[in-house]
Amino acid sequence: MGRLLNQLYQFECKLFKLINSHFERKGLNVYFRYITHLGGAVFSIATCLMLMLFFNEPVKTVALASSAALFFSHIPVFIVKRIYPRRRPYLTLFETKMLENPLTDHSFPSGHTTAVFSVATPFLLFFPALTWILLPLAFSVALSRIFLGLHYPSDVLAGIVLGASAGTICFVAFGP
Repeated sequence: MGRLLNQLYQFECKLFKLINSHFERKGLNVYFRYITHLGGAVFSIATCLMLMLFFNEPVKTVALASSAALFFSHIPVFIVKRIYPRRRPYLTLFETKMLENPLTDHSFPSGHTTAVFSVATPFLLFFPALTWILLPLAFSVALSRIFLGLHYPSDVLAGIVLGASAGTICFVAFGP
C-alpha cells in the first residue's frame, strides 16, 4: 500500500510540475491570476446573493441551492484542512513557481475549487445550456490553483468532488 501511495504521489508531483512549469507564460499567467478569483469567497458569495436578489424564479431558487451548496461544502473543507494538514506544493516541491504572498493555510482540499463547483453545479443541472460557459470556467479555476503553485492535483480533484456533490444534493433538496 505504501508503495502505491508513493507512486501516486510521484505521479501527482510530475503532473503538478508540468502544469506549474508554464507559469512564466504571460498570457496564461494573467488569465489564471484573474480566473482564480471566481472561486474566492467574495466572488462566489456575491454572485449567489446578486442572483437571488435581482432575478426571478427559477434562477432565484437555483441560486439559493448554490448558496446552500457553497455553505455546506465548506464544512468538510474546514474540517479536513485541520485533520489532514497538507503543506502547499510551493513549500515542499523544489522550483515551484508561485504568486507573491501565497496562501499559508493547508492545501487539501482546494477551497476555491470546491466553491466554484458548488455554485456552478446547480446551474449546470437546471440550465444544461450553460454547460459550455460554466464548466470551462469552473475547470479553469481548478487548473489555476495548480498553475499558480497553490495546490496539488489531488487537492483540486477533492474540491471538484466536494463541490459537485454538495451542488447536486442541494439542487435535489431545493427542487427548482
